[in-house]
Amino acid sequence: MNKNRILTSLALVGAFLFLTSQTTGEPVMTKQKDVTIINTTTLATDVEGYVGTTPVKVYIKAGKVLKVEALENEETPKYFDMVVKGLMKKWNGLPVKTAEKQKVDVVTGATVSSEAVIENVRRGISYYNYMNKK
Repeated sequence: MNKNRILTSLALVGAFLFLTSQTTGEPVMTKQKDVTIINTTTLATDVEGYVGTTPVKVYIKAGKVLKVEALENEETPKYFDMVVKGLMKKWNGLPVKTAEKQKVDVVTGATVSSEAVIENVRRGISYYNYMNKK
């Protein structure tokens, strides 16, 4: 990864941290027993699908993605179901460092919604990795 991309990524994460600290509601990162859950509702408010935002929850355990879950959104159900079936399992079982860089193809017929979900997952995992650097 080149230096500019690293700096850009760090700047984005910093902005997300600031913005999420200024909002109310469900926190971005929560823990349930040994599972960390990243909620992108406030983390990716600028990422829109075909109709609106497409937040997700990313479940992480022992440094690996357990699952990605779509949250309530305004996307057309017929097309968003295609995204759920075609994308949500693409990150399962991947180490978070690998998952953050995972190249995932969009679902044909639901391209814009797919791109939004992919970006939400990427931001969620990036947030997790940033918060867990020690």
